[in-house]
Amino acid sequence: MQQDLTSVQNYSYGIEKIFADAEDFLPINGTDYVELYVGNAKQAAHYYKTAFGFQSLAYAGLETGLRDRASYVIVQDKIRLVLTSPFDPDSEISHHIRQHGDGVKVIALWVDDAVDAFEQTVKRGAKVYFEPREEFDENGRVIRAGIHTYGDTVHIFVERKNYNGVFLPGYKKWESEYNPPSMGFRYIDHMVGNVELGKMNEWAKFYNEVLGFSNIITFDDKDISTEYSALMSKVMSNGNGRIKFPINEPAPGKKKSQIEEYLDFYKGPGCQHIAIATNDIVHSVQEMRKHGVEFLYVPGTYYDTVGDRVGIIEEDMNILKSLGIMVDRDEEGYLLQIFTKPVEDRPTLFFEIIQRKGAKSFGKGNFQALFESIEAEQERRGTL
Repeated sequence: MQQDLTSVQNYSYGIEKIFADAEDFLPINGTDYVELYVGNAKQAAHYYKTAFGFQSLAYAGLETGLRDRASYVIVQDKIRLVLTSPFDPDSEISHHIRQHGDGVKVIALWVDDAVDAFEQTVKRGAKVYFEPREEFDENGRVIRAGIHTYGDTVHIFVERKNYNGVFLPGYKKWESEYNPPSMGFRYIDHMVGNVELGKMNEWAKFYNEVLGFSNIITFDDKDISTEYSALMSKVMSNGNGRIKFPINEPAPGKKKSQIEEYLDFYKGPGCQHIAIATNDIVHSVQEMRKHGVEFLYVPGTYYDTVGDRVGIIEEDMNILKSLGIMVDRDEEGYLLQIFTKPVEDRPTLFFEIIQRKGAKSFGKGNFQALFESIEAEQERRGTL
């Protein structure tokens, strides 16, 4: 039941607080959950369990007294995905799916005080999604409140310090005989938003002024471009660095960029990709490939020079090449990363798998190869 209650251009390393310019009036403990609105939640849950190694956690639907939708919660280490489908064709959820296809609706942030987080952000200009509400059952209470961000995406602040249930009030434990092994995913590293041309600075300002985030790095069209297309990006981070939101916008080019393609097919701004951290990217990618996940193709010529650029690494470069895993280095170490193809028929949401070996950056040295791979996919789709 419920009851209402009232630009830092260069990355800076090697200092105790690299996010010093973030005014941390909004302490965030981490990502609580990510909710996707999808056409068939039961089947989507099976896909993410099979292809990504998630486990059954919780369920809400007709059997729990929920009459308008069904939600399946899956988990892997610190990552919780909520997959929600509507029953009413005229509902807000149905409209979201008709407009955008399967996609991220909620990026929920775990906080100690949801009411304060809501009040702090609303007084700084956030648009209300829903006011603080208490949700409770025999396992305690949760307080949640929501604000709007780019497009139809929302942030929900979740306070759960007085709750010990499986997920949230209204959900029951999802018992399933099918729980495939984990693929080694640990937490959400970052989530990327795509916005319209000319809106990147506006949303970077929103995250800075409304949520107290800082701009820890900026990429322009000189950093991320090919002969045909380009994009610009600002990476926003909260004070403790646990939440990082790169914001992308298209840059003028000869042909349609990946950001423009996303905006065309998603019908507006939204979450472009979710980056998932792993401690063993080789194992994770090998298992994902076995279970049918498709990844962007990296040209073999990429590996001709990558060793000269990144130096000595622990992994076997031949194995990385066979799997299409890219490598980049910064002042703190190196990282390994790979990108899936879109996980639905619309060329919108995809996933990044990332392993950090000290590096705090985002793979700038891989941008050229990545962009060329995405353009090759766009050309095959006829959308370049």
